[in-house]
Amino acid sequence: MQEAAEDLQDAANEVVKSAGIKVNYPKDIKLQNQVNNSMLMMAKENPSVGKMFDSAYGYVVFPKITKGGLVIGGAGGKGLVFENNKVIGSATLMQATIGAQAGGQQYAEYIFFENKEAMKKFKNNKFKFAGEASAVAIDNTVSENIDYQDGVAVYTHANKGLMAEAALGTQKFKYKAGIK
Repeated sequence: MQEAAEDLQDAANEVVKSAGIKVNYPKDIKLQNQVNNSMLMMAKENPSVGKMFDSAYGYVVFPKITKGGLVIGGAGGKGLVFENNKVIGSATLMQATIGAQAGGQQYAEYIFFENKEAMKKFKNNKFKFAGEASAVAIDNTVSENIDYQDGVAVYTHANKGLMAEAALGTQKFKYKAGIK
C-alpha cells in the first residue's frame, strides 16, 4: 500500500512537472492530488496563470471551495501554501456573505504573492478580502491577464454549480505552518 501511494505521488509530481511547474509536496496525498490536478488544469487552460506558479514569490492553491447561499451565504475550503515552490503549510478559507444571492457552486482559488512582504502578511494571518459582486455560471471562463495589486493577485475558476449574487461579505484565511 505504501509503495502504491509513493508511485501515485511520483506520477502526480511528474504530470505537474511536465506542465512546467516545479513543486515539492508533503505526504498529504489527497490534498496534494487535488492541488496537482487544479494546478495542471489551470496551466493548460490559462498559460499566463500557469507561469505565475514559477514566477510568484509564493502562492496558495485552494483546489475546491464549496459555496452556497440564499440571502445569507458561506463558503469554505482547504489549500496548500507555497513559498519558492515548496509547500510550507496549509490554509483554510472561510467566507460569509449577506445580500441578494441564491445557489451553490464549487470553485478553485489561487492567490499569488509578488514579494516577501505580501506573503508575510498572509502568513501572519492578517490577510482578508472584503466586498464582492459576482455572477459565476457552470462554464469555466478564463481570464487572460492577472495583475498584482498591493503585491497580491487572485484568480478564481468555477468548477461546477450555479451561483448568482450581489452580496457583501468577507473572505478570511488561516495559515498553519508546516504540513505532514
